[in-house]
Formats: sequence, structure tokens, C-alpha cells
Amino acid sequence: MPHLTRTPARPVRRRAIVIGGSLAGTLAAAALREAVDEILILENDELPTGPGPRRGLPQASHAHMFWSTGVHATEALLPGVTDRWMSAGANRIPIPTGMVAFTPEGWLRRWSAETAFLIACSRGVLDHAVRELLLADPAVTVLHRTRADALTGTADRVTGVRIRGADGREAVLEADFVVDASGRGSRAPRHLEDLGVRPAPERSLDLGLTYASRIFRAPEGTTGFPLVVVQSDPRTARPGQSASILPIEDGQWIVTTAGTRGGEPTASSADFEPFARGLRHPLIGGMISGLEPLTGVTVSRSTRNVRRYFENVRNWPERYVVLGDALAAFNPIYGHAMSVAAQAALVLRDLVSAHGIDAPRLARRVQKAVARPVAAAWDLALGHDVFYPGVQGSAHRTPTLKDKLVSGYTYRLLKTCCGSPTMTRDFFDVTSLQAPLTTLVRPRVLLGALRGPLRPPLTGPPLTPTERTLAHSPART
Repeated sequence: MPHLTRTPARPVRRRAIVIGGSLAGTLAAAALREAVDEILILENDELPTGPGPRRGLPQASHAHMFWSTGVHATEALLPGVTDRWMSAGANRIPIPTGMVAFTPEGWLRRWSAETAFLIACSRGVLDHAVRELLLADPAVTVLHRTRADALTGTADRVTGVRIRGADGREAVLEADFVVDASGRGSRAPRHLEDLGVRPAPERSLDLGLTYASRIFRAPEGTTGFPLVVVQSDPRTARPGQSASILPIEDGQWIVTTAGTRGGEPTASSADFEPFARGLRHPLIGGMISGLEPLTGVTVSRSTRNVRRYFENVRNWPERYVVLGDALAAFNPIYGHAMSVAAQAALVLRDLVSAHGIDAPRLARRVQKAVARPVAAAWDLALGHDVFYPGVQGSAHRTPTLKDKLVSGYTYRLLKTCCGSPTMTRDFFDVTSLQAPLTTLVRPRVLLGALRGPLRPPLTGPPLTPTERTLAHSPART
């Protein structure tokens, strides 16, 4: 076994270690800056110096929707980050005004009042602005190509991380606080088991969802173009197939198609447009016809819903917290993962600021608090996903009468939203994670759903005349 070196005990300085240098990890580091003197981020990859892709983030090529709840949390942690995104070419898309959406209940109207918003850009631009602001702090260092092999300490308290560098050499880094934000592939359950910590309950739900994405050059004159979405309908008992167009920086569109088990898109460029045309509405297929593709088709299948209930571990070790996809990974189609990670990092900052990293049971308090935004996103996802055919996993079950009643009410709400601005605001307050799910059963909302839509359904996509011309123009290559 290679020789282990141990860092000297801390004289005065306090050190935090964050495992994982993606968005959840960098925001966790930002959350701890005021509480410690030094932060080390352990990252398996060599992070890019600019807004480029990286090997360890395969989903970066797909559309990413960063909801306003996550944007506000990130801005609180790293003031000025929103301006950096916008300077790099990101788009601020108001919801529902800037969205053309074909829902299971028809076309959603683009009401003038903004309920929420999205920051739309490539994942490279999004992550780079966060990293650049964070690493301007000399107290924060990224250890590239460094793997966390194990935690050190006991079941009562984590004291550091056993690491392996790019050269294969091992070392132990001592720390006053450790955060695991290493993503879907996190080894947190194994690390805790090795320390003798009781296993946490875990649930999963796998739709077999496959993403296929391609970047196109947007047509001239599409500055300010809306997000375009064609959704699937879980009630059809057929595989769910959907697509979206997300306007990003540099006059580009990320077009993402998706299909659940039995209806997956392929990696073939020849299949890409026909798949989009074959959805419940052919709008997106028609819009990309003749556009210049800037990339090939990128496919991703790492989309399983997984939740680890670390908040239920009674004897949770001190000085150790798990955040981001390491705690809960969601079906990406709902766009909640980044916002949940940002909200969790803000919770971490506030609790550490209020109590200090030395406070007894602080880590357990954090773990319980971050479970709230996780639970909100989890409940929203599973309420729809259990109805798709071929679903697998420990959280899967045949939909019960209760599931069907809740689902029926949800679709009644959605139908009402298509013809009611007030109900649309309530609905998006919940789906953007600005309000709890219980909002949808308040008396005013129940009465609105009973009354139904105030306007008749739209017969086609709610495009402006200019947008319609661009959407239906002939081949452009």
C-alpha cells in the first residue's frame, strides 16, 4: 500500500473541504467562506479555465433551465453573478411571458405578468461565472484531478478526507468541516458505512429517460425568442416523448429531445428532426428544419431519480454534510436540480453563520433543513413520473386511487392555467419552487380549479407574428 502522509494538525486556521467542483460544490464553498480560513475543493477532473465543457459533466450539452429561485440563492452567495451571466450572453426568460408551451392540456397562454424567470445559457457559461467569482477569493483552492477515496474520523465526527492525486499518491487532508457535493456518482453511502454510520433509506425511480441534444445557429432576428416546449402526456400509457428549444448565448439554440423507456431518441443526426416532428405537436421539428447544426447529437442516459434520506439518520456524524445530486438526483426534464442545490447551499450558509461550524449537531440540523427543498422537487417529479410505462426502481408502484385523484386534480389545474392568469401564477409559483406544494390546495386555488378556465383553449402556438414568420420560414441552410 502506498505510503500515507498526514497534514499537520491545524494550529489556528480553519479548513473546509468540498468534494466536487461542479455547481453544487462551488456554491457550497461559497457558503462556507465566512466560517473558515481555507477551502479546498477536490475535483476529479481538470476544470476548464474558460466557459468550456468538461469530461465529468456529460449532461452539460443538454438544455439547462436555472429557475429564479436558484438564481436568487446564487446571487445571495456570490453577489454580481447574474450580471456576469448576462454579460456572457445569457438570456433572462420571463415565465410565462417568454414561454411557448404545449402542455398535456393544450397551449399555455403567455400572460403579461411575470411569475418567475429562467436564466438560459450553456452550462459552460453558467458554471464559469460561478467559478470565476468564487476563485477570486484567495482562500479557495481547487485541487484538480484529485479523488476522495474515504472520509477520516469516526461515526461521531468526520475529521478529514483521504485523497488520491493524479500521480496516484495518497494523502490525508484534515478538515474542520467536509461537504460532499460530488454528484450522482457520490460514494457518500460507502464512506459513511466505512465509518460505521447507519445506512440511510434510499429511493429511486427510473423512467429509462434518454436525452438527445444538438446546438443550432438561431435564425437571424430571433433575439429575445421564447423558450419553446412540447411536453409529453403521461396519461396516454405510451412512452413520454418531448422536446425544447432553449435560446442561449452567441445566437445559438440548444434543442433537446427526450424519451422514456420504449420511446428513446437516438444519437443519429438523421433521426433528430423526425423525432421532434413526431411529438404531440410538430412545432419544434418545423422550427429547426433547415437550420445550421453547430454540433452533432449528444446523448445522455444518466437520468434516474434518486433520493437519499440522510436527514433520517439519527446519529449523523458531526462536521459532515451532503448536498446536490449526491443527496438527491432528479429527472432533469423538470429543471430543478441546480435550483435545489443553490437553495441548499444558502441554507448551509445561513445555519453556519447563525451557529458556527463548531456548534453541536450543526451538520444534522443542516441535513434536515436542506431536505425541505429536496422534498418539494421530489414530490413534483414523482407525481407525474409514476404514470409512464416501464418505470423501474424502489419508489415505483402501480398508481393507486390516490395517485390518480391527485393527478386528475393536477391536470384540472393545468387546464385552468391555459385560460386563467391567476391560476397560472399559483401553478408556476409551485413548479419554480417559490411556493410549497400545499399552495395548490388552498381554498382560492380549489375554487379556481372547480370553476375552470376563464378563456377558451388556444387552437395553435401563441407566437407573435414575427416569431411565427421565423418559426415557419423555409429551409435556411
